Formats: sequence, structure tokens, C-alpha cells
Amino acid sequence: MDWKLELVPIPVADVARAKRFYSEQMGFTVDHDMSVGDGVRIVQLTPPGSGCSIVIGAGDGVTDVEPGSVQGLQLVVPDIAAARAQLVERGVAAGPVQHVENGELTDGPGGAWNSFVYFSDPDGNGWALQERPGLN
Repeated sequence: MDWKLELVPIPVADVARAKRFYSEQMGFTVDHDMSVGDGVRIVQLTPPGSGCSIVIGAGDGVTDVEPGSVQGLQLVVPDIAAARAQLVERGVAAGPVQHVENGELTDGPGGAWNSFVYFSDPDGNGWALQERPGLN
């Protein structure tokens, strides 16, 4: 039996600002943007090439989690330097390429599975890019 993660809720304070960040700066596809009742808005976005989407929204039933409280979200990319350059070009405050060495983050790329770039959305939800060998 396959178990596939399809949707991750991301708590945000301002849906319009978050939608701009994820669609324009991150390059995510806007799958849905709809109002489903009094003050309830749901926006679903999908990273390029991903089978899993995120949902941001406002109103009852969307999420009770504090904006900015989600940390450790991770996207895998085939070329960490190119992905970081794309983010920076789009205005995302992405950190340098780093790797783990002797239990500490060190600047520069590492070996297989050991190159990362960290950044946050406008609410402070924390993301990482990880270079995945052989990803096409």
C-alpha cells in the first residue's frame, strides 16, 4: 500500500502576502485560490515537480497553528547553487550553501546529501533546500 504525503498546511498571517511569496518568489504553482464561506480563504500551491502541495489560508478550520511556527520544511533540488541563485534573483533572503561537518554547519557544499540552503517565508516558517544526488 502506498502512503503519499499530499498536503502540508503552512500557518501565515497574511494570505495575499504569503501567496505572492510562494508563487512569485518561490515559483510554486497556484493550484486553487478560493473562498469557501464567511472569511475563509484557502490557497493551495505546489513546488515545481513535487507531488506534495502546501495550503495557506485564513478563517475557521484552516489551521490553529501560530504563523511562523512551522520549521524544518525541506525541498530537494538537483543543483543547490543554481536553486539558491534562483531564490536570490527572485528576492528571497536565502542563506549561503552550507554543509554539516563535525556536527556543525560550515559554509560551502558538502558531499552527497550534505549541501543545504536555509531561508524563511515572510512569517518566519523555516525552509531548507537540500541537494539530492541523481535527482532529475
